[in-house]
Amino acid sequence: MTKAAGDQGEARAAWYLERQGYAVLERQWRCRFGELDLVAQSPEGILCFVEVKRRGPGSIGLPREFVDARKRERLRKAAAAYLSVCQWDGPVRFDVAEVYEEREGGLRVFYLENAFQDDSN
Repeated sequence: MTKAAGDQGEARAAWYLERQGYAVLERQWRCRFGELDLVAQSPEGILCFVEVKRRGPGSIGLPREFVDARKRERLRKAAAAYLSVCQWDGPVRFDVAEVYEEREGGLRVFYLENAFQDDSN
C-alpha cells in the first residue's frame, strides 16, 4: 500500500471519528519510538491512541490482525512519549480503525474501541 493510500485511510478514519463526536488532536504524531496515526479525545473524555489499518478488496486477514505484539509495544512506547509531552492526566485507551476499500472505490470504517490493553502500568 502506498503512503498516499495510507494517508487517505487515516483521513477517512479521522472524518469518521469527528462524525462520532471525537476531537482529533494529532495526526501522524512522531517520536523516536515510531508514529501514532491518530490521537483523539472521545466524547467521554478518554484519550484514544488510534492505529489505522487499511485493506483493499480481496485482502487476506482482518486489519486488526496486523497490530501484532511488536506493533503494540511500539504503540505503547510512543503513547508514553506523547503522554509525557502533553501531560495528560486522564484515562487512555488503544483503538484500531479498520478502513476497508470497497470494490466501487469508497472507504468504510469499522472502529474497535479498547482493541488492546495498556499492560505497561
